[in-house]
Amino acid sequence: MFYTTGRDENVAPIKDEMILRGLNENNLKNIDLNISKGKMTVFTGISGSGKSSVAFDTIARESRRQMTLNYPLYVRNQMPRYERPHADLMQNLSPVVVVEQRSAGGQTRSTVGTYMDIDPLIRLLFSRIGNPQVGSATDFTRQSTFGRCPRCDGFGEVVIPDADLLVDFNLSLRDYAVRFKPLSPSGWQGQWMMSCGLFDPDMSIKDYSEKKRHLLIYGPPGGGTVDAPFHTKDGPQNAQWDGLLPRFSRLYINRDTAKLKQITQEDVLAVCTRTLCPLCEGSGLNPKVLDSKINGMNILDLRQSEMTELLDELQRIDHPLGESIANQAILSVKQLIDMGLGYLSFSRKIANLSGGEAQRVKIARHLGSSLNNMTYIFDEPSSGLHPQEVDLLIQMLKNIKRQHNTVIIIEHDLTLIKAADEIIEMGPGAGTKGGEVVYQGKPEFLKDSLLAATNLEHRLQINSSPREIKEYFSIENADKNNLKHISIAIPKHVFVCVCGVSGSGKSSLILEAFYEKHPESIKVSQDSIGISTRSTLATYMGIMDDIRSAFAKATGQPAGLFSFNSIGACPVCKGKGVTSPDVAFADPVTILCEACQGTRYSQEARSYHLKDKNIVEILELTIDEAVDYFRQERMLKLVNTLKDVGLGYLTLGQTTSSLSGGEIQRLKLASHLKEEGQIYLLDEPSLGLHMKDNAQLIEAFQNLVNKGNSLIIIEHNLDFIAASDWVIELGPEGGKRGGRIIFEGSPKALAAAQTVTAKWLRQGIAE
Repeated sequence: MFYTTGRDENVAPIKDEMILRGLNENNLKNIDLNISKGKMTVFTGISGSGKSSVAFDTIARESRRQMTLNYPLYVRNQMPRYERPHADLMQNLSPVVVVEQRSAGGQTRSTVGTYMDIDPLIRLLFSRIGNPQVGSATDFTRQSTFGRCPRCDGFGEVVIPDADLLVDFNLSLRDYAVRFKPLSPSGWQGQWMMSCGLFDPDMSIKDYSEKKRHLLIYGPPGGGTVDAPFHTKDGPQNAQWDGLLPRFSRLYINRDTAKLKQITQEDVLAVCTRTLCPLCEGSGLNPKVLDSKINGMNILDLRQSEMTELLDELQRIDHPLGESIANQAILSVKQLIDMGLGYLSFSRKIANLSGGEAQRVKIARHLGSSLNNMTYIFDEPSSGLHPQEVDLLIQMLKNIKRQHNTVIIIEHDLTLIKAADEIIEMGPGAGTKGGEVVYQGKPEFLKDSLLAATNLEHRLQINSSPREIKEYFSIENADKNNLKHISIAIPKHVFVCVCGVSGSGKSSLILEAFYEKHPESIKVSQDSIGISTRSTLATYMGIMDDIRSAFAKATGQPAGLFSFNSIGACPVCKGKGVTSPDVAFADPVTILCEACQGTRYSQEARSYHLKDKNIVEILELTIDEAVDYFRQERMLKLVNTLKDVGLGYLTLGQTTSSLSGGEIQRLKLASHLKEEGQIYLLDEPSLGLHMKDNAQLIEAFQNLVNKGNSLIIIEHNLDFIAASDWVIELGPEGGKRGGRIIFEGSPKALAAAQTVTAKWLRQGIAE
């Protein structure tokens, strides 16, 4: 994009670009960059090379910081405040929209409809043109007093105490026949039951007469209560017995258990049965709300419809007011369909989406914006996507660019990298060995770079000699979510890869159906690890406990002295390593603690040594150095696990909050691989990893299987699929049109098959 002053034809055009000089955030080494606006620029490079430090910690943070300066002080004080990035010059930035890897919705009730703002519009639609009209838009929710089902209180199911779960009939009251703490002898109600004179506290419940047993469990015939004095130090007090089940329902089901100290909701549900509410049939809505219809469909019918079906229904509306509301919802529905998510319903919970589905929902949310001259920063948008879906993603990203926006992408997927206008590769290594620009230019010239780790001409290496299969795990008639009653034999003691398009049923088959049958499996899902500035590699892996114990044993000091989260913390910064002085309304400032020089430890803690190193010097060891330093077998095993997944360059004291997405993914894998197991279930272990990192991780997986373990991974990355011994593909599509096994066999056999994954596998071999 170029522009001129319009006054002098001899003036050279000025290129519209972001000008960045002297970037020093995190591991960046005083780099300079010019990033063209109106283009699609991909940052690539091995994990931890500095990509996020440029895109998020510099460009995005500075844009947001300057945007907040447009608001009055009293407004800015209510908004997030950003510290100025470490840079000499940041010029020509535009407003930034960030689409990160983290999950799309944090609340358990969040759905595709609420996230995309479709649900409020549908509720508004029914409140205006539904027949009969029954209330306002809020009355079409389970949160409304009128809208929720009066029988189940909006939960969609009825919770009923189960006498067989609540009471052990072989025991007496004194021997804790009642298996719910507040109603047992440990609580006043249990003491009351034993002393009220109605029941023999030392007779097993099964030996009670039928009449007495009924009184204990259900209360007097026909309901009501009977006199049952409650004995206190002041003598007997009048009290009424109503039966265990009626009392339990009144005290623990029909009230907010969060306000109770002794028990949790899980304790209550453990002695109850849950059944579908007969009044609302599981919808949680008042039947009067469900009576309101548009073109013969109520709000529940629309919520359960796929997006393609919903679009048809919205386009059928011919009411003038209804059309206006429907058209607003149609825009978001079309965006989801365009992203290949037409099979989803808008009642689908965000938490239940596959990684690829959640990623596309996040992107679809931004496609409807009519703003331009913005900068969109995407953090690995291909995460969780099948190669077939990456092609669709590229078209969506190009559409955003065509609307006169700048698109910056952090990415490892070769197909997406090739589609960029410009590539910026960071490196040459990771951590302290990274932070430099090793290539900037067009994709076709990347091959000429001597330092770049990305090879756009990468060829897949098909496993031509898979391991021999002798035993199988069996799954019979699996029908979780969209699975179509699958029965399958999965090989044992080999490397198995489960693939297929997003929503095809991979997670339902492996992480649910298989895991339920084999709960002894070590399951590594896509859940976050809970990063923190107080958590380090050493603490996360459990190495820190051994280090503190070794120091305590060698010095005679308490182990807590060697923790910056305990008595060993620097008294000035409280173990943070930095201080944040109060600067009133100015931008926040973080300063290295002068007392401990950022080490976080007190002078006393630093004065003790173990093998000629103090606690700070030990935490400054890289994983590679720690392998040579430690002698204890357990500690060596833990640091070697980190080295095996390619984290040898990180230090023991590196905080988890400072890690890149790929580093976090490998740390999570390492924390599970340290466990002794026989069956490993991994959900997309390649997330956030560069092709060079993938090769090292594949080697670690092969070693794991060579030790006799069974490894089953859910994966889209073709390198992992090609390297496996056995491939299972689900499909043929996502949602209702998925859930079937469409291929089982070796990677070589897959390359000759006619499935969607096979097509991309053949292309990866041929390129």
